[in-house]
Amino acid sequence: MNIALIGYGRMGKEIEKIALERNHKIVLKIDINNIDKFTIENLSKVDVAIEFSIPETAYSNILKCMDADIPVISGTTGWLNKIEDIKTKCKLENKTFFYASNYSIGVNIFFKLNKFLATIMNNQNQYNVEVEEIHHIKKLDAPSGTAITIAEGLLHELERKNQWNKENEEAYDAIAIKSVRKGDIAGVHKVKYESQFDEIEISHSAKNRKGFALGVVLASEYIKDKTGFHTMDDMLKF
Repeated sequence: MNIALIGYGRMGKEIEKIALERNHKIVLKIDINNIDKFTIENLSKVDVAIEFSIPETAYSNILKCMDADIPVISGTTGWLNKIEDIKTKCKLENKTFFYASNYSIGVNIFFKLNKFLATIMNNQNQYNVEVEEIHHIKKLDAPSGTAITIAEGLLHELERKNQWNKENEEAYDAIAIKSVRKGDIAGVHKVKYESQFDEIEISHSAKNRKGFALGVVLASEYIKDKTGFHTMDDMLKF
């Protein structure tokens, strides 16, 4: 495939390595230094666009790729208040979009494990639950999109919880999300249930960014000839 990378930061560079290893070509790389190259004409030369930018530009980046009739893969977080517009555009205009808050295969297995445990804990009211995420100091958003996805999975199953809050906004009916930024940590996510008697904790720790990058490239291969809105659940057949 001919691939466009919209956003060429740390993640973009990891995706490039994996894509080249899998015999794909990166024919367009866009970052803040060459935004003038981000045109419909240049996008017409690619099969798939991979968008990993920043929250402020993600939505317009995605729309431009869709207007060029290019399938789009995105992992940018912080713009999801507009994702329903993208879903509608896919449906009404036969466009193609793939979104995940985290493209790691292991993390998506963790999402399913988290929801399963939550169904068991739904009737165990003596346990409170919290989410913690730890990332490198350059990560812009907090909580992470992955932590929010984890919390939303909990909310779907735990009847005693109605919302998630940042850790300093705790409430009885809320799931607290603690965000830590330090070092060069690729990503650690934990879910902890605690009562006055014991604790139960599940966690996922990324060793590096290669797992995320591989998931993105696999999603690109999956989406190339499809239309509509897709997620990791579709690709992994959960």
